[in-house]
Parts: sequence; structure tokens; C-alpha cells
Amino acid sequence: MNRRLPAAMAAGVLAIVGVAATGVAPSTAETPSAGFPGFAVVKPHATDRDWDPLTPEKWTFADGQVVMTQRGEAPQGPRRPFEYAIVEKGPELHSVSYRAEVRIDEPVTRNDRDVILVFNYQSPTRFYYAHLSQDNTIYPHNGIFVVDDADRERIDDQWNGTTGAPAAIDDTDWHDVRLDYHAPSGQIAVFVDDASEPLMTATDTSFSGGRVGFGSFDNYGRIRDVTVTGTKAGPNPHAP
Repeated sequence: MNRRLPAAMAAGVLAIVGVAATGVAPSTAETPSAGFPGFAVVKPHATDRDWDPLTPEKWTFADGQVVMTQRGEAPQGPRRPFEYAIVEKGPELHSVSYRAEVRIDEPVTRNDRDVILVFNYQSPTRFYYAHLSQDNTIYPHNGIFVVDDADRERIDDQWNGTTGAPAAIDDTDWHDVRLDYHAPSGQIAVFVDDASEPLMTATDTSFSGGRVGFGSFDNYGRIRDVTVTGTKAGPNPHAP
């Protein structure tokens, strides 16, 4: 069941979003705002200069879209998403509000189809991700997860052991998504299609500070119109 954003997180998100409202034009690099020296806005272009895929031959960049064209392959080590691209431009971020339009290109006849939003990415085995799927009946689908040098662990409040939040995406249309992470409290919220309340929520403080990305666990899809606003993080000791 969805719930309202906790007050502490709401305040943090408003502070982040407030920077974007100052009128400062976003870019692919850090954009400091007067009165908010610790904030930055990152708006990556849909090119391989701004996005770093795990497997470049599985991606294309055209018409303002970052497109994963093929399914990934299971990596060695902890169980985690197969394929993704990380935004390399701009600073690493602590608290973050990640907004974009996404689409799952896998046909709807495959029920496990998904795309993922990666956030606070520190290394290939340390990051969070939100899994957006049309299936909500098994553990790996349609939830919020942490990969912390171990197999991905589900952390969202909606999972009850048999079902999770209502399906995030059950078609091949574009959908607006927003992911908010409030680093001091560890509170996470995922919104779909401008909903007033989050579809998924979680709280986790395993780590904070990192980059955002997009991909799929074992399907394929695309993203466009990405804007990331957040507080700048310190140096990442886990960076490869």
C-alpha cells in the first residue's frame, strides 16, 4: 500500500527541487546555485560522452534517447542487474531527485519485463536500484533493492512476502518517473506518472553518495529527458 512521504524526507526533497526553481540553466556539468553552494543540477545529453554503459555494443544514442537494445548477460559475483549505463558527467550526489521518462521495449507477452533506475552508484557491486516491472509477484520484481557487495536485497516497504507495489509499467508507452533519496534519513520514494503519492518507499543507510544510471535486470528499454538534482557528495573511496 502506498504511503505519504515522511516529513523529514519531504523537507529534504523540497530543498533539492528548490534549486531547480532558481532559474539556473542545467547542464551536463555541476551547476552551483546562488544561496545553495552545495547543490548541483545534472542534465546529461543522450550521448556516449555523458553515459557509460557496461557493454557499449548493447546501446544506442539517438533522438535524445538512451536506448538499451539488447538484454544483458549475468555478471560474475553477486546477483545484480545485468546491464546498465551510468551518468559520468557532473559531480557525485548525496541526496538526489532523479526525474526522467522511461519505456520498456520488451514485448508485454514477457511478464518479467523491466527497466531499472540506478542511484548512489559507487561501484559495480555497491549501489541502489528501483526495479520497474509489470510483475509484482516474485521477490526480484517491481521493488527497491540494495547491492552491497552481496546478492541484491529487497528493501521496499510494499513487499509482503508474496506481492509488492502495483505494477509500475505494464505496456510499451513512455512513463514519467521520479526517484527521491534523502541521504540523512535514508528514505527513498519512487513516483510514476506524476502520482501525488509514491508507488514504492524504503529506508536504507547502507551508503550514500554516488551516481545515477539506467538499465534493466535482464530485459531492455530506453530513457529520455533526464534531470538529476541533488547535494554534492564527497570523494568516493569505492570508485573503480
